[in-house]
Amino acid sequence: MGTGKRGLLTAAVTVVCAVTVLAAPGTAFAAPKPKPTATATTRPPAATPTTTPTASPTLPPNKDLEAVREKLDALYHDAAVATDEYNAAEERTRKQSAEIVELAKKIVEGQKRLDDLKDRAGAAARAQYRTGGLPPAAQLILSDDPQQFLDGAGQVLQGQRATKGLIVEMTRTQQDLKQYAQDASAQWNKLEANRKTKAAAKKKIKQQIAAAEKLQSRLEKKEKERLAKLEQEAAHKAQTAWLDTGILKEINGKASEQGKKAVEFATAQMGKPYQWGAEGPDTYDCSGLTSQAWLKAGHAIPRTSQEQWKQLKHVDLKDMRPGDLIIYFDDASHVAMYVGDGAIIHAPRPGRTVTLAGAGEMPILGVVRPDA
Repeated sequence: MGTGKRGLLTAAVTVVCAVTVLAAPGTAFAAPKPKPTATATTRPPAATPTTTPTASPTLPPNKDLEAVREKLDALYHDAAVATDEYNAAEERTRKQSAEIVELAKKIVEGQKRLDDLKDRAGAAARAQYRTGGLPPAAQLILSDDPQQFLDGAGQVLQGQRATKGLIVEMTRTQQDLKQYAQDASAQWNKLEANRKTKAAAKKKIKQQIAAAEKLQSRLEKKEKERLAKLEQEAAHKAQTAWLDTGILKEINGKASEQGKKAVEFATAQMGKPYQWGAEGPDTYDCSGLTSQAWLKAGHAIPRTSQEQWKQLKHVDLKDMRPGDLIIYFDDASHVAMYVGDGAIIHAPRPGRTVTLAGAGEMPILGVVRPDA
């Protein structure tokens, strides 16, 4: 085997092995131990007003805990944005890794083809050598049988044409190999860039979650209970305001067959912990849940909430039906599945589980339909 061939084959094998290493997902960041999440209803029951217990004078007033709640929301929101960046980079990495592997296969196949062409060209050259390399006119003069010579001359002409064809094909194969190598190099550079993007997003996710956990760890037990009450009150207030618009009178769409399957899958995941970057089967992040639900329903959709918002068909809120996806916040950083009667199923954030909630508890950006 020639040095050039060994180099290409070695490079191809190295590419495949290296892709396997780079494409491997990063070490999962363990989500905090989930706490039971209260199941939301279409119209949450009225919250019990909170009062400051006289037995705990050190408890901060509600307005201070409200600031803590808002800060936690901001931290977890930033973590969600970084999670979307991580997931997008991960999806690009998978595609680029697959492309590099295919290019490596083409390089190996192209090298085999080139070797075969060289062998055929060598055989043609050896055949010409056996004729002495004399020009056709000289061979005719020296031949004892002119007719035999003319028959042979026709075969030689065919051989010359075949040789030219071999040369053309060899040149094209060499050009293809060069292009494959350039394409592989370009994909490799993209793969490396995505690795850095994933690493930066992962670092930010950890920082935001750690900051949120540290903030919560400073609270006493009763403060945490009050904070949870404030969160419930805020969700109740937002959902009630949304329902009071009369929106449910307009929403009466029926789920498609695929939509029903997606809802069934999402419902079966309730109670499983949130974990950023997770697509199941034991843990999920918000878009991991929705993308897997629709995949199980037989319809693949983009991995991230932002790409789901960009690529899927937008529908009016009043035309929403079970199985549709509601995208939240101006930056499309959260997604949930509408299940009917003003409710959603979603994977909220670290420390929570897949749960049922009111569709209006968060600011709605819009609605998309996977199976439009």
